[in-house]
Amino acid sequence: MTDFQPGGGRGGAAKRFFLDLDARLTDGAWRLAGLIGRSWEKLADLSDRVQVYGWKRAGAEFGSEAMTLGAIGMGLMLTAAIPAFRETTDGDWLKKSELSVVFQDRYGNEVGRRGIRHNDSVPLDDFPDHMIKAVLATEDRRFFDHYGIDLIGTLRAVLTNARAGGVVQGGSTITQQLAKNLFLTNERSIERKIKEAFLALWLEARAAKAEILKAYLDRAYMGGGAFGAEAAAEYYFGKSVRDVTLAEAAMLAGLFKAPTRFAPHANLPAARARANTVLDNLVEAGFMTEGQVFGARRNPATPIDRKDEVVPNYYLDYAFEDVKRLVAQTPGLTDRVLTVRTGLDLTVQRQTELAVEAILRQYGSEYGASQAAVVLMDVDGTMRAIVGGRDYGASQFNRATEAMRQPGSSFKPIVYGTALREGLITSRSIVVDRQICLGNWCPQNYGRSFSGQTTVMSALVRSINSIPVILTQQMGRGDSRIGRQKIIATAREMGITRPLTDSAPLPIGAAEVTLVELTTAYSTFASGGKRVTPHASVEIRNSHGEVIWRADRDMPPPRQVFSAAVATDMNSMLVGVVESGTGRRAQVEGVQVAGKTGTTNSYRDALFIGFSGQYAAGVWFGNDDYSETNRMTGGSLPAMTFSRVMAAAHQGLERRPVFGQPDAARPPSGAPTTAPVPLAGIPERPQVLSRRSLTVLSRIEKLMRDAWDAPMRPGSVSSADPQVRVLR
Repeated sequence: MTDFQPGGGRGGAAKRFFLDLDARLTDGAWRLAGLIGRSWEKLADLSDRVQVYGWKRAGAEFGSEAMTLGAIGMGLMLTAAIPAFRETTDGDWLKKSELSVVFQDRYGNEVGRRGIRHNDSVPLDDFPDHMIKAVLATEDRRFFDHYGIDLIGTLRAVLTNARAGGVVQGGSTITQQLAKNLFLTNERSIERKIKEAFLALWLEARAAKAEILKAYLDRAYMGGGAFGAEAAAEYYFGKSVRDVTLAEAAMLAGLFKAPTRFAPHANLPAARARANTVLDNLVEAGFMTEGQVFGARRNPATPIDRKDEVVPNYYLDYAFEDVKRLVAQTPGLTDRVLTVRTGLDLTVQRQTELAVEAILRQYGSEYGASQAAVVLMDVDGTMRAIVGGRDYGASQFNRATEAMRQPGSSFKPIVYGTALREGLITSRSIVVDRQICLGNWCPQNYGRSFSGQTTVMSALVRSINSIPVILTQQMGRGDSRIGRQKIIATAREMGITRPLTDSAPLPIGAAEVTLVELTTAYSTFASGGKRVTPHASVEIRNSHGEVIWRADRDMPPPRQVFSAAVATDMNSMLVGVVESGTGRRAQVEGVQVAGKTGTTNSYRDALFIGFSGQYAAGVWFGNDDYSETNRMTGGSLPAMTFSRVMAAAHQGLERRPVFGQPDAARPPSGAPTTAPVPLAGIPERPQVLSRRSLTVLSRIEKLMRDAWDAPMRPGSVSSADPQVRVLR
């Protein structure tokens, strides 16, 4: 073993380097520790000399804690706002709001507009000075002095509302409102307000004040289906916003935050009262004097009388969303000014609206129902009419396309269709109506009793609850979860795109769906087993009049979901529901129709979904607050409304039978073919059998069971025949 030599060779040089590095690091650490120690002593000495006591100490502690919590809060709020900023990742973040669409009915007549027309919109410099001042005085007086969030204005609004004992003034700036219109929804939540605040700051950093104000004036909804000040001026006063008077400008400025409540065509006294408040704001903000607004007070604005004008706003809202979806799926489409011919039939649309209003006026109070929705489409998916509620002026929420409601028994045909497709049953198969429990859940039939052996057709016609659950278990070979997954997959193929909750009551309609999706699913049966795509647009032209999209050319071809034989078998059962089951009130004179009723727990929702050889229609009745109705079923008001709507839709058409069904013999003229309509004020009620009747039926059931168990006579049908298969 050799001794270490400091100067010996390459190894010695490396060792000297590492020894030197170690010494330097040790010395540096020692010096740093000493520096930290001396600094800490100086800081402690300084703290001892500047100590505060009493209220000053309390204030310092409070301020320190407030800064700490504020920093944490800002971090949390920024985290909550991150999802909203994803909406701004598109370089053209105004794309969603740029579309300007002129809508036509099926015959090419203009019926309405949606969106903002940028190619000829009024420049901000052409807006009257009193219009700009009226908007700023009412919506955001400090618009040019803040950076998206106005703390002073918010504090003033809080104090004003506190003095008034209610909400009379809002705290959101114009920038915040624009952020909401561009990127967010009208949801009332703290999360939405946080997103709105951060997006407002983002907008202020990306756009000039004039651009923000112009975008707000162009995009705000102002009632009557009008978006933007220019469209509102044309709709309410028949003139450009360039030419509105001070009184008219005050009425328009009052619409930005409450278009439904203060729309002059719907509530002129309220609109004029609101306009007077805007004039007060102009004086209070110092933008005008009392003398300047005196004439507008004495001579308030008078809008165009549009009481008799029929504007299918619910339909147009759906059609606009349809166009936006098509545009988003067409990357090469750069033209933002479009003319769209739709499938709308204005006559049928109007008749549908009148049917809804007439039924609600006559029977709504007796049944405790205040709202309704209707969807009518061709069997190929083309929308003919949409009623999303009783009054668009009172509520723009589209209950036909957006409301998620339980379908009840109207979901059962999807279960039966799945079982038919699986080869488990036919319409003539024998099933056993019996008690079945999945865990703690045991479905009950309407009469709280079970009828034993019955046919599949009878089970659907009578809307028995236990059979769909038994079929689900059979499809899963004893595992209901597997059976439910098959049902959900079938529903997806039939056009229900929203998530379905996988729960034990799914087969009897516990999962929530929209009316338009459920009606689309029934169209699969009406079209012979082919899935259809619901659409309002038939043809789209660009600003040069060139056809850029056509439904019959550019839509994906329908896909076969059920075989023609399965669709025929299913339709025979649904025709039976209308002819002899729970849907008798849906019968239409001279028209063969099929369909199914649906009623949810506690009678909160009632539906009828059905179709003829030409149309499919869905009807819903209920209440917006999910309150219970007065024992309303799908076989009452919804079926009655379906009958009226389908009768109007088939006027002048050659009648076609339901797919796969023999053409029903037409009754002689004047012969009653529909169930009697209940007398006014006497609503239909579910009938309950007396005890004596139940006893008689039990005896009949026993006789039938004895006959079934008896040895079969020569030549009779074998129990092994698949058409009489028993599900046990």
